[in-house]
Amino acid sequence: MTSPRAWLIWIIGIFAYLVAVSQRTSFGVVGLEATERFHASAAEISFFTVLQLLVYAALQIPVGILVDRFGSRAMLAGGGLLMGLGQLQLAFAENIPGGVLGRVLVGAGDAMTFISVIRLIPLWFAAARVPLLTQLTGMSGQLGQLFSVVPFAMILHSAGWTPAFLTLAAMSGLAVVLVLLLLQDLPPGHPPPEKSQGLRATGISLAHAWRQPGTRLGLWSHFTVQFSGTVFAMTWGYPFLISAQGLDRGTVSALMALYVAAAIAAGPLMGRFVARHPLRRSTMVLLISGCTAVVWASVLLLPGRSPLWLLAVLVVTLAVGGPGSMIGFDFARTFNPAHRLGTATGIVNVGGFIAALVSIYLIGLVLDLLHASGFSQGELYALDPFRIALSVQFLLLAGGAGAIIATRRKVRRQMAAQGVMVPPLLKSLAEQRRLVAERRRTP
Repeated sequence: MTSPRAWLIWIIGIFAYLVAVSQRTSFGVVGLEATERFHASAAEISFFTVLQLLVYAALQIPVGILVDRFGSRAMLAGGGLLMGLGQLQLAFAENIPGGVLGRVLVGAGDAMTFISVIRLIPLWFAAARVPLLTQLTGMSGQLGQLFSVVPFAMILHSAGWTPAFLTLAAMSGLAVVLVLLLLQDLPPGHPPPEKSQGLRATGISLAHAWRQPGTRLGLWSHFTVQFSGTVFAMTWGYPFLISAQGLDRGTVSALMALYVAAAIAAGPLMGRFVARHPLRRSTMVLLISGCTAVVWASVLLLPGRSPLWLLAVLVVTLAVGGPGSMIGFDFARTFNPAHRLGTATGIVNVGGFIAALVSIYLIGLVLDLLHASGFSQGELYALDPFRIALSVQFLLLAGGAGAIIATRRKVRRQMAAQGVMVPPLLKSLAEQRRLVAERRRTP
């Protein structure tokens, strides 16, 4: 039976992650206000988030190594401190360099959070619980996004820029205090971690994690299904819905709340699927990426503005990508030993955020080029420019899906050498139908 202490550790961890997500996604709500405050172009506004995500992605592997060395408690406390300092900086920034510095600090602190929380789960819980708890962790973190799109947005529009970001800084401070007071790296009786490795041994561990095809399958899975939702929530969703689709702020807030609710609902379902069908994880990832491409194509190709129901379908589909990307971490856990879990998780977590920062920057660049050429007719965030700019996502979706298929072949060859065969999907479905029919016939 899992001890109450384990559940307390997990709750503190997901609170820290919730706070990190609220810090991460807060700038997606202030795109229009930031354009006015900093007198910035679309590319300059995208640069805030691009640099934040670049720092986040660049630190994933170093953070994974550091978590394996120093434990989750120290990394979570350090991450919360950096995010708090970043939001303080942003609260009083009045120019682009000052604002960018704040987002860089937020990105660095955010980078230290999720990996640290994920590493706690297999240490405190039985292996059978890990897939579902991983999904629940990601799901719980989405509540942080709900905070950024509702309470934070309300504070921003009622009290102003500085009080809103000071509120986020205070949340980070609270997370640091709770982590230092209540969090514990290892359960009682668990052997202490191995003595810190030297640089050579660390490099060897990193190389082993990367050479494992399952790690790379996790990276490409995360790359393909996570980025589109991140692009939407962190930067371009609000301008697209308000300026291009003509929705009011209340309706947009409701759609963003739907995004969070859908992610929360999908998380446990995804966790159960992974636990019951571990050999079909990559198939689920490909299905989600295909649905994402189809729904985006429907929205962008439809003449005129999209009906509200179609935008709601888009939001729900993008939201499912968040829990879907968690499958990548399950690949890391499955194909790597415990002492390399942080490193492998860091490699996987790079994927989605690299794709997101590339997509965010390219969308902003295309919008600016179309505006400079006169195509936008003086309206930077008009619908037609957004149709073209948002289409860059199809390139990343196609490239990621191709990489998944190629890497999956290597993983399955490795599994076959170990005696684990993955039957064709249609054959597997037929076998499942046969078993279900037999159970129904059995009195």
